[in-house]
Amino acid sequence: MRKPFLLFTVVISAVLVACGAVLAQARPPGGQGPERYIVVLDEGVSDPGRAADAMARRYGLGVGFVYGHALKGFSATIPEARLEAVRSEGRVAYVEHDGTAHATDQTLPWGIDRVDADVSSTQAGNGSGTISNVNAYIIDTGIDAGHADLNVAQDVNFANGPSSDCHGHGTHVAGTLAAKDNAAEVVGVAPGAPLTGVKVLGNNASGCNIYGYTSVIIKGVDWVTANAQRPAVANMSLDNKASRALDAAVRNSAASGVFYSIAAGNVAESACNWSPARAGLAKIDTNGDGVVNHNDSNGIVTTAATNATNQEASFSNYGKCVDIWAPGVGIPSTLLGGGIATRSGTSMATPHVAGGGALYLSAHAGSTPTAIEQALKAAAVKPGTKSKDGRAVTLEYVGGF
Repeated sequence: MRKPFLLFTVVISAVLVACGAVLAQARPPGGQGPERYIVVLDEGVSDPGRAADAMARRYGLGVGFVYGHALKGFSATIPEARLEAVRSEGRVAYVEHDGTAHATDQTLPWGIDRVDADVSSTQAGNGSGTISNVNAYIIDTGIDAGHADLNVAQDVNFANGPSSDCHGHGTHVAGTLAAKDNAAEVVGVAPGAPLTGVKVLGNNASGCNIYGYTSVIIKGVDWVTANAQRPAVANMSLDNKASRALDAAVRNSAASGVFYSIAAGNVAESACNWSPARAGLAKIDTNGDGVVNHNDSNGIVTTAATNATNQEASFSNYGKCVDIWAPGVGIPSTLLGGGIATRSGTSMATPHVAGGGALYLSAHAGSTPTAIEQALKAAAVKPGTKSKDGRAVTLEYVGGF
């Protein structure tokens, strides 16, 4: 392992802020409108769009996004007087409020060194490593497509405003996952991997931000499920209050063949209270030990954060829904508009794991998301530190990938 290089730059803390949480960041401008809902249909519904149109005419709904891949359903504004009628529709599985979510915020970054990407198959940092056969999807604020250190293949936008990143969170995340191995800026865990920015956060009447509605995030996951060029990994450095619909969308997307790395969250509580963090907990016993817990796999890895001494970060969520830990304090990565910025958060830990998944997948192209998760867990090391609940920290290690 190389000696860590400390970059002298501005430290920006990417702290997750939940709606209603007592933290130093404001709520999303305008708050959460009570009239916005997500309508999840029975799996047997063959045409969600037609079902949405029919209910719109019958109940006076304002239909937004229609989901047909990760989820069967649609988002809509529903008059309060018609809500129960919609819930009682024979084709409707359940209806939930549309919440708000937000992002959890060439030197060799210390995190890349700590997980030993520099001694992996690409030898990240030696100027020659590249991953070209795995596609990475950043479900976030977008990516700065003009950043010279990032290989941005495509961007799609389900938020308001331009498709490009106007906040910087998604660009920073993208760099940790896949910054090019060249003479400039930083290097990622999976250097040069083709990136697609799936913009689901940011841009509203108040300007650039890290907020977005749950319904928009589900649409991003739905798009990835339908359009991802496999082999593929997806990164979600964001959190949302518990949402059955968002959890279902991510689980279904992983089952379709896309590996997911998810942020545990930054409020120092159980990750099981948040979505999609809690989606990483498998529902069945996959390792044959007779117990269903964090040792089982479903192709979704919920990632907590550690600091330079391998201690769990004070802000990091924890608990049985956490699968693995990765560096998340003082992480240097690509800055919107060029250059480097240093940020902290489980947002910064998560792309280390998504990049690790891409590394493994590059050499094992036929691997399922569940197999990738199992490989990451099997390779992880125990540095001798403990989580807030007393569980041993298992730190990502990709040196053998």
